[in-house]
Amino acid sequence: MADTIQIDRFTVGPFEENCYLLVGPSGRSAALVDPGLGSEPILDTLRERNLKLEWIVNTHGHVDHVAGNKFFKDNTDARLIMHPADVELACRASQQMQSLQLMGFGPGLEVPDSPAPDDLFDEAVPFGFDGLTFDVIHTPGHSPGGVCLHRAETLIVGDTLFMGSIGRTDLPGGSTDQLIASIRGKLFQLPGATVCYPGHGPETTLDHERRTNLFVSDSAVGAVP
Repeated sequence: MADTIQIDRFTVGPFEENCYLLVGPSGRSAALVDPGLGSEPILDTLRERNLKLEWIVNTHGHVDHVAGNKFFKDNTDARLIMHPADVELACRASQQMQSLQLMGFGPGLEVPDSPAPDDLFDEAVPFGFDGLTFDVIHTPGHSPGGVCLHRAETLIVGDTLFMGSIGRTDLPGGSTDQLIASIRGKLFQLPGATVCYPGHGPETTLDHERRTNLFVSDSAVGAVP
């Protein structure tokens, strides 16, 4: 099909974060979603496959999803895009890492701050590359500027939704009520067969989570509005 998208998952770094390489229908143009700690070898993949990286995409601004922003900005011509509500968060990634180290996570790791974005997500403006377009869905709760990208039966969900779980909400700017409202009020309005590509763990579908996810399932919290 002329609009086929290829999605390659790379699970990287100590946080086992999923970084996604989206390859457009031309087979020459790509976008990289959430380059985290340890994502640098993906540059070799881009070169081996002769792919031009058009965009670096952040679903949100937490350090495990933005740690590779500077590396890919420095080594490609890609533009960086994120939601305006998470720009400050991403641009102090080093401070985030220091805070995590105080809690015992990632001792000795140094993370550069993200460069400022070249563009900003707007829920009213689709995101696109290589002839593809994605609807931008603002899903605050895990972080103020969390977004999901939807196209056909593909949904890039970042840390908004996981198989059997949801993103943590105990970090600054998090809100459990807001996150559940984002999932139920926005994501669960999409077709149930939609495949979710999360920031950690395996893929799932909206229908599976709506039926079984104890945080947001119909049986857990009542009928979907």
